[in-house]
Amino acid sequence: MVFVLEILLLLTCLTIVNSFVVYPLVIYLIGRNKIAETQKENYEPDVAIVIAAYNEEKVIEQRIRNIAQQDYNLDKVLVYVGSDVSSDSTDNILLELKKEFPWLTVFISDQRRGKAGILNELMPQVKSEIIIFTDANTEFQKDAVSNLVRGFTSEKVGGVCGRLVLVDSDEMRSDGVEEKKYWQYETFIKNAEGKLGVSLAANGGIFAIRRSLFQNIPIEKAVTDDLFISLSIVSKGYKFNYKENAVAYENTGNDLQSEYTRKVRFSATNFQLLMNFKKLLISKNRLLAYAFFSHKVTRWILPFLLMLTLILSYITALYSFTAALFFSLQLMFYFLAFVGFIFSKIKLQMSIFSLPYFFVVSNVAVLVGFSRFIKKKHSVIWNSTER
Repeated sequence: MVFVLEILLLLTCLTIVNSFVVYPLVIYLIGRNKIAETQKENYEPDVAIVIAAYNEEKVIEQRIRNIAQQDYNLDKVLVYVGSDVSSDSTDNILLELKKEFPWLTVFISDQRRGKAGILNELMPQVKSEIIIFTDANTEFQKDAVSNLVRGFTSEKVGGVCGRLVLVDSDEMRSDGVEEKKYWQYETFIKNAEGKLGVSLAANGGIFAIRRSLFQNIPIEKAVTDDLFISLSIVSKGYKFNYKENAVAYENTGNDLQSEYTRKVRFSATNFQLLMNFKKLLISKNRLLAYAFFSHKVTRWILPFLLMLTLILSYITALYSFTAALFFSLQLMFYFLAFVGFIFSKIKLQMSIFSLPYFFVVSNVAVLVGFSRFIKKKHSVIWNSTER
C-alpha cells in the first residue's frame, strides 16, 4: 500500500514539475533552432480592431487616440467599439470621438451582454480580412498593428498573439502582488510556443485572427473569451503564432484583491473551456496535446495536485526519510506564504515571502473558481478590473 502511495506521490510531483520546468524547457529547445517562416512582402490587408468596453471613461479616449497613432495605413483600418450599457461617460466620449475619426464605429448595447456577447454582436459588422482584439486599457506600441499582421506568414496561420508587457505603475507596491514577475515567466513560454505555432492562450490585450475563422463565443455557459478564440483556431488545425515585436502595454492590478477577483472569474470560465476542448488532450498533433495538458490543464487542476501532494507526502513521511524531508519543505513554503500575507498587511514586501503568497492566493482563486463552475454561478457579465 505504501509503495502505491509513493508511486502516486511521484506522479503528482512529476506532473507539477513538468508544467513549470520540463515543458517550458522542452518547447524552448524544440523551437530554438526552428527557422522563422518567410514573411509576406508588402502584406497590408484590411484590418478591424475590436474592443468590448464597460465603464471605461478613464481610458477609452486614450485607447482610440493610441490606435490613431499607429504606423499602419489607417485607410485600411476600421475600429469597432461595443459599449456594454456603460453607466459612466464612456458612451458620450465614444460618440464624440466618432465625429473626429470616421473609421470608428460605436455600438451601444441596450442590455448587458458581457464581453463575449458584445464581441458576438460586433462580428456581423466586421468584413476585414484580419481582426485584432484588444482591451480598452491597453496601449499599443506605434508599430504593433504592422508587426502583428506580418505574423500571418501563410494560410496555415490562423492567429497571431502579440507581446503584452505589464507595467507596475506603483514601483513601491507592498501588497504582495507579484503578477509582473510571473507574467515575464509566462511570456517566455508564450514566445516558445509561438515559434511552434501552438500559442494556446492569446493575450487578450493584443492578438489577431483571420475573420473567416471566428467562431461565436458561447454565452449560455461562460468561457474565457480570448482563450476560447485561440483554442478554437488551433483545434481546427491552424497555427497560432507569437510576435514578440508586436508590443502592447497594460498596468498591473491595483491590489491583490482585484487580481484575486479576476483570477476567480477566469478560473470558473477556464473549467468550462476544458469541457469544450477536452478532445485536444488526445489530438493527433502530439505537440498540441502536450502543450494543452502541460500549460493549461495542469495549471487548472494545480490546487488539487498540491493538496494531494501534501497529503501523500504526510502519509508516506512515516515510512520514508525522503518523503518526510519533502513534506517539511512544503510546510516551509506555506510558512513563507503566510509570512508574505502578514507582511502584506503591514505594507512590507520581500520576494522570498511575496512570491509564495502570490502563488498560494492564485491557487485559492482557482479553487473558488472551480466551486463557482460546479455551482454554475459564473456569468458572462463582467465588471472590468481596474488596472
